[in-house]
Amino acid sequence: MHIHTNQKPFECTFCNRTFALKRYLAEHLYIHSNDKPFKCVNCSKSFVRKSNLIQHSYIHSNEKQYKCSVCEKSFALKHHLTDHLYIHSNEKPFKCSICDKSFVQKSALTSHLYKHNNEKLFNCTTCSKSFSRKSSLTAHVRIHRNDKPFKCLVCNKSFVRNNHLTRHLIVHSNEKPFKCAVCNKSFARKSNLAAHLSTHNNHTFLCSQK
Repeated sequence: MHIHTNQKPFECTFCNRTFALKRYLAEHLYIHSNDKPFKCVNCSKSFVRKSNLIQHSYIHSNEKQYKCSVCEKSFALKHHLTDHLYIHSNEKPFKCSICDKSFVQKSALTSHLYKHNNEKLFNCTTCSKSFSRKSSLTAHVRIHRNDKPFKCLVCNKSFVRNNHLTRHLIVHSNEKPFKCAVCNKSFARKSNLAAHLSTHNNHTFLCSQK
């Protein structure tokens, strides 16, 4: 009904984006969290959206449907073509958030960031803990202040980190994307599935084939 009337009553509390169906909102919320329930059967890579998994599968099928109009080089994924096109220009859109250095391709930025992995330039003045990113230090300082600025509009529970609130919101959406491969029971949180799997550890499962 919402789709045909253009109504989008389900609003994301983080970015204010609206959706026609509750399940669309539930899927969107994964963007604001670290949960990636859609896993590739060919490799260990996981994705927030099912559509991203489908696009990723082209890598394993060797299909290269996206062709550069300048040099005719082909790519399996659209965003790989987009990254490649920057080579033909002087643009460097991928900027390091730590040292402000810019790069033509996202992969080059990713490689560059590894150099900062062991650098912890941001120190907590309350304790001796150090961080490689300013945002991580900011989130850490809230623990000392007992500051919980991210509040759930459903139950008023508050959280130190934005992604903690996002994971919590899935509980209210009734979505249970994490399924047990042994007994098919589903869970709203990945941690709950992990705890549940330990209950199967002491059970022996016999093969049904003779």
